[in-house]
Amino acid sequence: MLKTTLAGSLPKPGWLAEEEKLWAGWKLEGQTLEDGKRDATILAIKLQEAAGLDIVGDGEQARAHFVHGFLANLDGIDFGKKTLMGIRNNRYTAEVPTVTGKIRRNGPVHRLEALAARANTAKTLKFTLPGPMTIVDTIADAHYGRREDLAFAFAEVLNEEALELQALGVDVVQFDEPAFNVYMPLVAEWGMAALERAAQGLTCTTAVHICYGYGIKANIEWKGTLGAEWRHYEETFPVIAASKIDQVSLECANSRVPMELIRLLKGKDVLVGCIDVASNRVETPEEVAATIRKAMAFVAPEKLFPCTNCGMAPMAREIAYGKLTALAKGARIVCEELRG
Repeated sequence: MLKTTLAGSLPKPGWLAEEEKLWAGWKLEGQTLEDGKRDATILAIKLQEAAGLDIVGDGEQARAHFVHGFLANLDGIDFGKKTLMGIRNNRYTAEVPTVTGKIRRNGPVHRLEALAARANTAKTLKFTLPGPMTIVDTIADAHYGRREDLAFAFAEVLNEEALELQALGVDVVQFDEPAFNVYMPLVAEWGMAALERAAQGLTCTTAVHICYGYGIKANIEWKGTLGAEWRHYEETFPVIAASKIDQVSLECANSRVPMELIRLLKGKDVLVGCIDVASNRVETPEEVAATIRKAMAFVAPEKLFPCTNCGMAPMAREIAYGKLTALAKGARIVCEELRG
């Protein structure tokens, strides 16, 4: 019980990409870059094991960005046609590629790092993919016209990728949907249906990650406007609870999310965020344990998985892995208490 894991991304080594940046530029090219991506994936796996995590991931080492890393091997997207658009309901703007034709997958997108990760760990392996609604909110559309039509087009190719990852030995496929915390009414209208289409046919564990974003300036400033309680989950959790998705990853540490909201996820595994990714202070194991104990008032320990709030790509590596070590130690404190 209390198996520890991470939400997704980890910092890349300085020899591979720019450090402490969300959109980190590569320092290598050609086959050397491909080799570097594989080596960084293996290193991330080994560092997670050393930190004491029970469920490890590729750390998104082979992706420049958690969404655009998947889009790179799809037809129908013009990466040369940049569009300036608001993201997360205009929380921030970015120049993004544009959908100009039918979305198709050229072939496997993440095969290289999935194979490298699976060959180098005996632990449970999790792999993350962007969710359909979040992709739609992170790319311009000049072809489909309706956001839901574009979302289902992406859901189909995500499903192809997820089924291949499963066949390669991935134990958990997680879809990242921070947009679920922004467009709450649309989750019930078409967001969850698109997500279930992306997960169709999977027999491995499925998860959805919904957070308040990376620890970047735009997200931190937005959180400052949300008031004394952050209740976005209250609208989306019942929809997720009624879905076929197995696990829900959420933000709790150092946030204003009322812990009791996780009651709404009855029947689901809860990946409770015990690590704040918006702070460079490394939590103590006892602080992690305290968050776990609060969550256990509403979720049985066998359904609880201590996790990070979100990805850690923009962090300094020593801080990120220090936080993972604290996460594992904090979970062990509570496990010992339960064995009592």
